[in-house]
Amino acid sequence: MAAEPLLEVEGLSCGYGEAVVLSEVGFRLEAGRSLALLGRNGTGKTTLIDTLVGAARRQQGRIVLAGREIQGLPAYARAAAGIGWVPQERNIFKSLSVDENLTAVARPGAWTPARVYQLFPRLAERKKNLGTQLSGGEQQMLAFGRALVLNPRLLLLDEPLEGLAPIIVEELLRAIRRVAREEGLSSIVVEQHPRMVLGVTDDAIVLDRGGIAYRAESAALIADPRPLDEWLGVSARH
Repeated sequence: MAAEPLLEVEGLSCGYGEAVVLSEVGFRLEAGRSLALLGRNGTGKTTLIDTLVGAARRQQGRIVLAGREIQGLPAYARAAAGIGWVPQERNIFKSLSVDENLTAVARPGAWTPARVYQLFPRLAERKKNLGTQLSGGEQQMLAFGRALVLNPRLLLLDEPLEGLAPIIVEELLRAIRRVAREEGLSSIVVEQHPRMVLGVTDDAIVLDRGGIAYRAESAALIADPRPLDEWLGVSARH
């Protein structure tokens, strides 16, 4: 008998206001697996993430987390149910220190502020610095760490590598690999550049024209990137 998925999305249509961005989207994410959410600009990647967390409007469909329907819950209740979210805007508390950002939201579980400092030594060096004193990459690490100390069942990362220096990108990719692959925290990672995330995720979905255009295991797309050429106009090798 197949295991019940951690996340199940069925017939989901969503957008903002009256505008429908995605229609009849459906997929499953098994516990302990990670998913790369790929697509060109404007294909609905962020809209899907926003709908999962309750920040965009769901017109129809079901969102089931660990056997519980959550599509009717407000955003704070979805967070309490186990969704950790790192939005594009990061949304750290800029007037608080690094340490205060982490301790203010921490919940009991395996991920503590101390473990976040082990994952991101840069943050440990700056734990007394205010959010305004951090670089963009350090703010991204803090947003990531803040989601981890919530000890979620499902981690959502929306373009976590966007606009960052290559050395910071490498640090974040190592962290995503550790959290998703080695620690087995179920994750969805939004990214425009497939080569960045296919190596640290198990599965991939490509969004196009308001729905899911293609799905495969990440390793298969690394081995044969031709579907990415077709749907994204880019190769996993570039």
